[in-house]
Amino acid sequence: MLLSTVIFLPLLGVIAIVLLRGLGASAVKGIALAIGLLTFIISLGLYTGFDAATATFQNVTQEEWIPGLGISYHIGIDGISLWLVLLTTFLTPVCILAAWNSVEKGLSGFMMSLLALETGMLGVFCSLDLFLFFVFWESMLIPMYFLIGIWGGERRIYATVKFVLYTMAGSALMLVGILALYFQNNNSFDLTTLSGPFRHSDLLFLGFFIAFAIKVPLFPFHTWLPDAHVEAPTAGSVILAGVLLKMGTYGIIRFCLPLFPDAAATFTPLIVTLAVIGIIYGALVAMVQPDLKKLVAYSSVSHLGFVVLGLFSRNPAGIQGSVLQMVNHGLSTGALFLLVGMIYERRHSRMIVDFGGLSKQMPVFATIFMIVTLSSIGLPGLNGFVGEYMILFGSFVEGAFSKVYVIFATAGVILAAVYMLWMFQRVMFGTLDKTNAELPDLNAREIVVLLPILLFIVWIGVYPKPFLSKMEKSVDVVVTQVKTQSATGHIEERKLQNSQLALQGTQHEKNEKEAQTK
Repeated sequence: MLLSTVIFLPLLGVIAIVLLRGLGASAVKGIALAIGLLTFIISLGLYTGFDAATATFQNVTQEEWIPGLGISYHIGIDGISLWLVLLTTFLTPVCILAAWNSVEKGLSGFMMSLLALETGMLGVFCSLDLFLFFVFWESMLIPMYFLIGIWGGERRIYATVKFVLYTMAGSALMLVGILALYFQNNNSFDLTTLSGPFRHSDLLFLGFFIAFAIKVPLFPFHTWLPDAHVEAPTAGSVILAGVLLKMGTYGIIRFCLPLFPDAAATFTPLIVTLAVIGIIYGALVAMVQPDLKKLVAYSSVSHLGFVVLGLFSRNPAGIQGSVLQMVNHGLSTGALFLLVGMIYERRHSRMIVDFGGLSKQMPVFATIFMIVTLSSIGLPGLNGFVGEYMILFGSFVEGAFSKVYVIFATAGVILAAVYMLWMFQRVMFGTLDKTNAELPDLNAREIVVLLPILLFIVWIGVYPKPFLSKMEKSVDVVVTQVKTQSATGHIEERKLQNSQLALQGTQHEKNEKEAQTK
């Protein structure tokens, strides 16, 4: 029951807030933070009890849900989903604490939406039933719609409708793919029993991949992201960048690669090309942004391009680097959005031109901002370097890859240093005007919000072994599935071709005999 408790405990927090919101804002915030922290503490049991020596799913629960339709409540985690579950439970209380004083209207609804969103995201990462996965995938749209649409900026309605329409368009394609797999899997949605090759695998792969590419977002499916980030409240931006985008890359590694290995190999050149374009395009567009939040949003397009690049290297080093980079991006970009939100609360502006010289007035803020900036650009010793190095290494040694792709992707690392350091220079150095000279430095609550993230940024950069060792076996299983099923698919294809040739030969002999008889 441990995993089910982690998934659904936030919903109990929603119920508690509904029943006790009459006690006032302090009670609502206290309940939300207590539930968020309790969920994170309980989720640590998943890490301590996880057996890194086995590659099978752990903490598995399977109960029949809808009899007669092959639908079950089937959940479990492996070394890949473990880290995304922990990232979700870690960032949720951080977001609650970050929004402590910034939400004035509808506080109870805001906290309820955050907790409900946490349940939806956790369900996606833990589902081993395709129908259950789709239910959680769609359910997280509702609280995110409210977070942006009610507590967002001036263009919040436009941004949230665009976000929902993009996601639902991809979900429709994925639903068709799920139903097709259901009928080819003896009327079962059980992910653990799926084994190819499947009929029309290319079309099924594209249906799943487009849904996940929109969520990543991969170029050119990215256009909803800058609007959603800019209009979302700070906590919404942190959850959106830190966790929601990872649902797309998680879907690729859980569904697209192991279920459709031949199709993945077929489309790898196209997908890798889009990933590299996204890396460079996101960096170039981020470079010219006048808005701090939009700059960080476009940096996500660039960074997630690296993750997709590593996944389609289809080897252990590249995929491990991608999974680690999912966690790294959640920490670094989440911290950047928190810092931008903190300065916005003081200055009520996100325009880079309105700042300058903040390092003199806000030294603690400047120091933390510098560490997170260096993490984002992949400085050795911080978390971003480990993930990017493994991705580039895994992609470069893969024989099926053109090394030109990796060379262009490496240029994205250089461009990231350009736009991030240039932004830091303009905000932190230069002339300090009268308005900025009155800004207070970070308070104790804000430092408490950021310090745990800084701890993991340094920890992963200096000693990543605890993170990599837990996912190693699970990544090896994915790589083995890709290679084995691909080989099986080729064998089945050759058998089909041979049987067709034999049938044609038999028909030819029959025709010859009939001709001789005549």
